[in-house]
Amino acid sequence: MARRPMRGPVTPALEYAFTIEAQIEAARSAGPAPNGERLHIPISGGHVHGPRLTGRVLPGGSDWPLIEPDGTSRIEARYTIEADDGTLIYVVNKGLRVSSDDVRLRLRAGEVVDPSEFYMRAVPVFDAPIGPHRWLSEAVFVCSLAPRGQTIVIDVYRVA
Repeated sequence: MARRPMRGPVTPALEYAFTIEAQIEAARSAGPAPNGERLHIPISGGHVHGPRLTGRVLPGGSDWPLIEPDGTSRIEARYTIEADDGTLIYVVNKGLRVSSDDVRLRLRAGEVVDPSEFYMRAVPVFDAPIGPHRWLSEAVFVCSLAPRGQTIVIDVYRVA
């Protein structure tokens, strides 16, 4: 019996899963650090909607971005989503924002800036319990972020 030749790896595709609209408070500087300026941005709530998940962002999370000397921002947000069925899902979202100095200053001032003027992407990791939302812990995700004043809009995609 002849063996079939092995195929190479599957080419990934992106499947839109849901959008997170996280409400944030004003950024506070934690001061200079060896690698840049550390900010603290409290997450005060929000909503989740889309074809794969609906719910809300619980208050109490935070983003602790590090603004490097060249202006690049290393995002590190931790927060909790409560799905509509009451399931709690822990989220760690690490990413990157790269922009010109002008755009960075406009964003920091709370101005709404067109997302085409900067690069802001992240990789959320979901910790969901066994049950209907376990699929979140069993796949890789990427997201595109767009600050809009006191809201961060995050479109989340499952890598298929």
